[in-house]
Amino acid sequence: MEGVHTGMISNQVIQKALDDIKEISGVDLAVMELDGTQAAATFTTDKISSVSIRSFIDSGAEDSRSGGYQYYRIAGDGVTNYVLITPGSDSKTEMIARIALSEMSALFGAYKEKMDKNAFFQNLIMDNMLVVDIYSRAKRLLIPTDSVRCVFIVETEGSNDISGIDTLRSIFPSGADDYVTEADAKTYVVIKSLDPSESMEDQIKETAGMLVDTMNTEAMVKVRVSYGKVVSEIKQVSSSYKEAKMAMEVGKIFYQERSILSYDTLGIGRLIYQLQPSLCEVFLHEIYGEDIPDHLDEETLNTINKFFENNLNVSETSRQLFVHRNTLVYRIEKLQKMTGLDIRTFDDALTFKIALMVVNYMKYVHSRDF
Repeated sequence: MEGVHTGMISNQVIQKALDDIKEISGVDLAVMELDGTQAAATFTTDKISSVSIRSFIDSGAEDSRSGGYQYYRIAGDGVTNYVLITPGSDSKTEMIARIALSEMSALFGAYKEKMDKNAFFQNLIMDNMLVVDIYSRAKRLLIPTDSVRCVFIVETEGSNDISGIDTLRSIFPSGADDYVTEADAKTYVVIKSLDPSESMEDQIKETAGMLVDTMNTEAMVKVRVSYGKVVSEIKQVSSSYKEAKMAMEVGKIFYQERSILSYDTLGIGRLIYQLQPSLCEVFLHEIYGEDIPDHLDEETLNTINKFFENNLNVSETSRQLFVHRNTLVYRIEKLQKMTGLDIRTFDDALTFKIALMVVNYMKYVHSRDF
């Protein structure tokens, strides 16, 4: 049976395997795609035609000699993946070719298992499996079902960099009970196994910090990391993923200064995020009337934030802003005329803080609709 294998394993991996065998044995080898395209080789394959490869595949033979080359079928589970070709057919060449064939088969088998696990976790976090299927497939793939886990989302800023996923997989290598998969071109998902005998909070914070630092220094990309709650059964992994996803969205709207976001520490941002936009519109109209601002000028916003940071202390805020106390009072009163709120009082300060967050949320809602 012939199958499609495009993208099954990178040509660089195949090339390295062939180079290593050539260095040890001195025998040239080539791995060809089913359409006659070269995947990897240690010699020039220009004289090998796609017709000869197609003829060999169609013959159904495991190996064959033609035009001075020996052909070997690389297959798994009854599916032909590639064709291994060697120039010459002496006993040494044939022996090395058989070794290379075994090496390639093992390599493809290991990669297939890795891809099967990748598909499993992608379907798991997207809720694309029934509970009974989750446990049966996990058992077949030798994935522990009762490990304590937490899901982390790593979102890169700017253009996608393929080194990001490679960096993550080097941190969490296959074989350990940790898994890395891709949600989209800029978003990676890390399903981290935790040690029940140690502090969960410490392990999670250490992992989140390590992800930010490592991606920044090794992959050279700026990232934001979010995570959900700890779960103890594999069927709950999707819940932790959804929580991490919410934390990422809420963080981008309300806490842009944070590089690490926890579902358990979203505060009032979580409440606003789950409100109906129509309710938010009503609230904003109560505060601003018909003229709801898209944004405040930088000076006013900086003044407000610094005032809140200093617990509504006028003297300390004016000192840190390097402005006269009367200047700060003037700015506060100007804001009061616009909104009817005196942020020198706790209730009005709280209302205005919420209003600022709701404005940001509505900007996000409107941008999402386009």
